[in-house]
Amino acid sequence: MTKITFIGAGSLGFTRGLVRDILTFPLLADATIALMDIDPERLDFSKRAVEKIIQLGNYPAKVTATLDRVEALRDADVVLTTILAGQTDVWRHDIEIPKKYGVDINVGDTRGPSGIFRFLRTINPMMDIVRDMERVCPKAILLNYTNPMAMLCGAIQRSSFISTTGLCHSVQGTAQMLGWWIGAMPEEITYTCAGINHQAWYLDFKVNGEDAYPLIHQAITENPEVYESEIVRNEMYLALGKYVTESSGHNSEYNWWFRKRPDLIEKYCIHGTGWNPGEYAYILKEYQNNEATWKDQAKEWFASDTPIILDRGQEYAAYIINAFKGGELFKFNGNVPNTNLVTNLPQNACVEVTVLVDKDGLHPIHVGALPAECALLTQLSSGIEEMAITGSLAGDPTMIYRAICHDPLTAAMLSLQEIKTMVNEMFEQNKAYLPQFKNFKI
Repeated sequence: MTKITFIGAGSLGFTRGLVRDILTFPLLADATIALMDIDPERLDFSKRAVEKIIQLGNYPAKVTATLDRVEALRDADVVLTTILAGQTDVWRHDIEIPKKYGVDINVGDTRGPSGIFRFLRTINPMMDIVRDMERVCPKAILLNYTNPMAMLCGAIQRSSFISTTGLCHSVQGTAQMLGWWIGAMPEEITYTCAGINHQAWYLDFKVNGEDAYPLIHQAITENPEVYESEIVRNEMYLALGKYVTESSGHNSEYNWWFRKRPDLIEKYCIHGTGWNPGEYAYILKEYQNNEATWKDQAKEWFASDTPIILDRGQEYAAYIINAFKGGELFKFNGNVPNTNLVTNLPQNACVEVTVLVDKDGLHPIHVGALPAECALLTQLSSGIEEMAITGSLAGDPTMIYRAICHDPLTAAMLSLQEIKTMVNEMFEQNKAYLPQFKNFKI
């Protein structure tokens, strides 16, 4: 019997969908689903939701729910993390403080000053989970969904023997989008994609074994609707020759080109039809609405006669768990240490490459070098993330400042002294969440 533990199980929609997918595999139909969250009310709703899925599917599985993290983790085979360190009243400052200094950030959960401070807050509860795993389920694998993906996974991979990978939807989501643009079905598409989380590149993209990049290029250059739906990423493709993962809203933050002047923000970051909802004000409102209305949404879900379709979805984790427990081999793009997998990215940094999983664990696949025109930006982003991890592990605020000094968007907007002032203010705002630092002044 497999034990699968959800830490942050109060993420209701994600927990429901993934449990549904897990239980469709015969090897996992009798699993024990252990739910843990710090919010007892959300935890109760999640437990009842899983019980409903078990009942509807007539599965021999069972579910437990506890506020005790160690009890939830004990003897687990697989652990999934979907945590958030602080609600909107905490993370909103990650975006509002840089904006005050002229660094206009869009989403702020991955890299740059916003992503780095989100990492500094989140790595502490993540490492608490990992240390508990080392004691009570040392052979379990950790599947992390929490952002910032590369920094969190990289810090864990540096600091623990626990087998860890990070899962993100950007690779398969973008592949599906490119397929729509050229009229290709998912089963016809194959690709090699490598880099770092949110900044990986489709080194090849094929339909029925044939190079599909000419069709992608044609769609971008000849179809205004396609071009406008992902303006930032399409401009990056036209300049660099390879398509990058993750949405334009995110990618506009990760470079120098799109957010350094009001006219550029207006041209590239406001009117794009595919990702404008990613703007910060929208996200903040959505989070606040969710915090206010999740109980009503949960009650409506339970009131439905058929609250969930039991057919298996496409969430990676369910397929990974099935393969790890002896089922069919599964291939996915995951976040793993760079053991010479991508030869022109920093060694042992967290990279995103193809991974095979079977009952013996995770087996990342060697890629080689990224094209130089893609590698330069990716090397910088990865190097900054490595500096931030080093600064957190050492409790060194100066190293955090130096990492942010090299952030492309920040450097395009601010002097070194202005960056120092901004970073000091962000440390002051977050100091209650940063026990790894003995002082907070640069």
